[in-house]
Amino acid sequence: MDSDRNEVHLTTCPYCGVGCQFYLKETDARIVGIIPSEGRVNEGKLCIKGWAAHEFIHDPQRLTKPLIRGKDGKFEEASWEQALSYVADKLKEIKAKYGNDAIGILASAKCTNEENYLMQKFARVVIGTNNVDHCARLCHASTVAD
Repeated sequence: MDSDRNEVHLTTCPYCGVGCQFYLKETDARIVGIIPSEGRVNEGKLCIKGWAAHEFIHDPQRLTKPLIRGKDGKFEEASWEQALSYVADKLKEIKAKYGNDAIGILASAKCTNEENYLMQKFARVVIGTNNVDHCARLCHASTVAD
């Protein structure tokens, strides 16, 4: 491929914890498609989510910065520091007013095992709740049902 115009970049699919790999196909500095990898995990195959994994990258509605609802009810751009501080304050407020178990944590198949481990550790140690669940119970349940 002409390296000035067309390139491929090996990456891991973000949709679940299986670890399928594919190449992002880039043309003129835009991601335009997916080429499955012949790696051990997916052996050149992808699920429908993997095939569509690139479609959100250039979407004009994609959020790229944190948003916080202002006093007028409209979302306003915020820095990451402002957003994290806002979330921390709200969690402290809820915990103080309603108790630890008023907060639940939902882990994600898009995260690594290590990130999910940290999420449950955060829930149990920092928040003080065992209310931890994972999206696989909801969104992947239909794929494994008898």
